[in-house]
Amino acid sequence: MKDIKILVAAHKPYPMPKEEIYLPIHAGRAGKEPIGFRGDNTGDNISLDNPRFCELTAVYWAWKNLDAGYIGLVHYRRYFRGKKKTAARREDFEELLGHCDLILPAKRRYYIETIRSHHIHLPYVYEKDLRILEKVIREQSPEYLSAFHTVMNRRSAHMFNMFVMKKELFHQYCSWMFPILQEVDRRIDTAEYTPMERRAVAYLGEFMLDIWNEKRGIPYAEMRVLFLERENLLKKGGTLLARKIRRGR
Repeated sequence: MKDIKILVAAHKPYPMPKEEIYLPIHAGRAGKEPIGFRGDNTGDNISLDNPRFCELTAVYWAWKNLDAGYIGLVHYRRYFRGKKKTAARREDFEELLGHCDLILPAKRRYYIETIRSHHIHLPYVYEKDLRILEKVIREQSPEYLSAFHTVMNRRSAHMFNMFVMKKELFHQYCSWMFPILQEVDRRIDTAEYTPMERRAVAYLGEFMLDIWNEKRGIPYAEMRVLFLERENLLKKGGTLLARKIRRGR
């Protein structure tokens, strides 16, 4: 039996899976009222940065404070889908982890645009922030710059900051990702941003795992994503179209 611990990032009370592999965690617990889950504000943490880093504060907490053979992250409304079309169970993960050390969500495909163009057309994202990420990668990890461009020019990506991976890989990934994102955070001027726009680092963070693994080439398995609440695709599509029109002026 593998030692698996998968964080379920949440910011409000919500029904949680009962299986012991899942660890509900209150992302951004610092300064907030308790919601009955373990907080990400103990030990070495960046919980106060949650308004900008979102669920990545839970990832940081796990990096610094959680000891398990395999570590993962899902969200209170989004899980990996198991064979029974419910949140994946231990046996679903163990079957895949018997053949590889990394599990990612099935790629989300954008047929009419690249990841770069899709990203900069999102309602709360700015192209200048993506350029800051590119510059910091060039400065801190120039060997990953080619991987950055490859990922940005694709029409598909592993989204949602969801993963399960072997502990050693998780620590290598976090050791690479967080110094980059923390420097990006220092450089982004959010003085006139709305609360949603201040999440720029979290949005950029969704691409870091693909960039990292494009360079590393670690074999992985994919699992479909289970959405507990339906996405309003009509509303989302209208928002993206309006964004494109405004930015095209």
